[in-house]
Amino acid sequence: MELKYLKDLWVDAETEGMDEPELLRYRSNLLGRDLRLTNFGGGNTSAKIPSEDPVTGNTVDVLWVKGSGGDLGTIKRDGFATLFMDSFNALRGRYRGVEHEDEMVDRYPLCTFGANPRAASIDTPLHGLLPFTHVDHLHPDWAIALAACANGPAQLERLKQETGLKLAWLPWKRPGFELGLWLENTVKQDPDLDGIILGSHGIFTWGDTGRSCYLKTVEVIDTIGQYVISRVEAKGSALFGGQIVESRADSVALAGATMAALRGLVGNVLGHFSNNAEVLRYVNSASAKKLSWQGTSCPDHFVRTKVRPLFVEWDAANGTAADLIAAAEAAMVGYRQAYAEYYSENRKADSPAMRSPNPTVILVPGVGMFSFGKNKPEARITGEFYVNAIHVMEGATALDDLPAQEGIPADRVVDNYVALPPAEAFGIEYWLLEEAKLQRMPPEKELSRKVAVVVGASPGIGLSVANRLAKEGAHVVVADLREELALETAAAVQKKYGKEAAVGLSVDCTDRESVKEMLTKASVAFGGVDILVSVAAVFFPPDSTGHITEDQWRKTFDVNLLGSMLAADEAYAVMAQQKSIGSIVLISSANGVVAKKGSWAYDTSKAALNHLVRELAVEFAPLVRVNGVAPASVVEGSQQFPRDRVISSLGKYKIAFDESDTTEQLRDRLSVFYSERTLLKRKVTPAGVAEAVFLLAAESRTSLTTGQTLAVDAGLTEAFLR
Repeated sequence: MELKYLKDLWVDAETEGMDEPELLRYRSNLLGRDLRLTNFGGGNTSAKIPSEDPVTGNTVDVLWVKGSGGDLGTIKRDGFATLFMDSFNALRGRYRGVEHEDEMVDRYPLCTFGANPRAASIDTPLHGLLPFTHVDHLHPDWAIALAACANGPAQLERLKQETGLKLAWLPWKRPGFELGLWLENTVKQDPDLDGIILGSHGIFTWGDTGRSCYLKTVEVIDTIGQYVISRVEAKGSALFGGQIVESRADSVALAGATMAALRGLVGNVLGHFSNNAEVLRYVNSASAKKLSWQGTSCPDHFVRTKVRPLFVEWDAANGTAADLIAAAEAAMVGYRQAYAEYYSENRKADSPAMRSPNPTVILVPGVGMFSFGKNKPEARITGEFYVNAIHVMEGATALDDLPAQEGIPADRVVDNYVALPPAEAFGIEYWLLEEAKLQRMPPEKELSRKVAVVVGASPGIGLSVANRLAKEGAHVVVADLREELALETAAAVQKKYGKEAAVGLSVDCTDRESVKEMLTKASVAFGGVDILVSVAAVFFPPDSTGHITEDQWRKTFDVNLLGSMLAADEAYAVMAQQKSIGSIVLISSANGVVAKKGSWAYDTSKAALNHLVRELAVEFAPLVRVNGVAPASVVEGSQQFPRDRVISSLGKYKIAFDESDTTEQLRDRLSVFYSERTLLKRKVTPAGVAEAVFLLAAESRTSLTTGQTLAVDAGLTEAFLR
């Protein structure tokens, strides 16, 4: 078959020397890297591989199949479950029928080959019972479009006539042993099949070798794609009933102005915004509302997107951000009520308790799609899954030129698109096996689902604070006047905690509009703001007379005091829009209570900052806590201690040094000198300051503390409060 949309990515030279499990891993990665073939975490691949029994030494057949919770695009060898085929086949005799389906899952571990801890997924029998050496089960949008058609069987017949592709149709059945038996019986009855379409689910293909299986999968899916896309293109501007709303030119600005409020409606999550052409074509269409209400079809989709998204009706042509927020708040009331009814109508005696009634996807005509998850990758992936659902709906609605099969309730069909019945959707969403998987997940970190903005990206305190908060699970926005420094610090955080753990932005903290713009971008990036840490500060060394200029005085107060006030004030506005608990930490200094010669501008600015902490704590209560951290001199990595200032200080204190020493070596000498003046005789480091920031930022640690400034000075007696 000639490929039009997909490519054969298999390279023989890359597979040279690979054994069968590695070839399975290679094939899986090729298939999983293309989101047109399957979504993140979706689909399964398998191979039945002759292996040596570690006990008897005999050769036995072993089923290698993607383990529970794995992702094809990134799976490694240890991501596959391994089962003795003899033992697995023996389970046929233990199967008591579909009403006892779930008990079979507990028996899969008893078939494990070797000491393999990888849990077998619920799709295991779908691979084990098919009589082929290599099997692929994927969720390509084009195939699911066929699977979600009211006229699916008729479409497969025409597909065969036009392309020669022979696919069988199986109606929707929840994955499990029964569906595996259905698949087995289907290929026994028709051994010439090229694959099997599972109604509202996906596609199965197979082969004798890993290479032939891969090629068959790609060829079959590409052929389906040619068939579906030609119908979508033929629809043209009539797709989804045509466009009835125009996209807003200010959609990104609207997203920034409303994201925090929408995040607050949805709950304790991270956000993602998308306004690409395919999303806008859908949300702006005549059929978007009714299609959205029907919900998605593929279970892999709605496990993340829930049974349906929230569709917000509003004045898309002239509405303001406030109008959009009000419309979303009103729509949310009905959504929650409908979800509670969906749960009540479908729950069983042993169903898990109702989870959050809030949506994970919000669709806004003229603007785009907001998606949410417990972290940024999940929020983004949830949006990607709904884009998959959009593709499915566009394909299914474009294939409306053949009569529907009998027996489908009219209320389950919209423009030829068929979603899963609510009872079946509930059966997947609240499946006890799915609940068990959720319970096995490791506990979230202390600052998970939190967004922290760090203003001031110095390689000293700024970087340490950003790393410390990210280590505890926070998503971090690093902002600085020097954009290149912000990007550099964010990149350092990304390297340690993931590419979506941080972003770098430019900001002039002395300019309210600049601060507001930065926080808007932070909201678009992650959903809002939960923690603000103001690190930015300047210090001007005095001249030979011990003074600085009036302009330097103004600049000192602008950055050290006004900058912190503006950042805190605008961050509070975002937190108030979210209606969520927040924490603000301002970095002060021991100099705020210690009078010193030659630094009176810096010292008085920090003294004022200490009182600003108290004023803001009063102003922002009870929603937001405001505290300060007052370190003694932090020399390590500090932008306030360039080489010339360090050398000047060493000379001032008569500390010996060598001109050939590196700047960090010189800083260390000065830091050691400062430490000797403390009770604990320890250096005050960026890491020590960051630890105090984390303590005050974490609601679980200091939830009853506000209006306080915590000294981090190793016991500097001069700074003791009097």
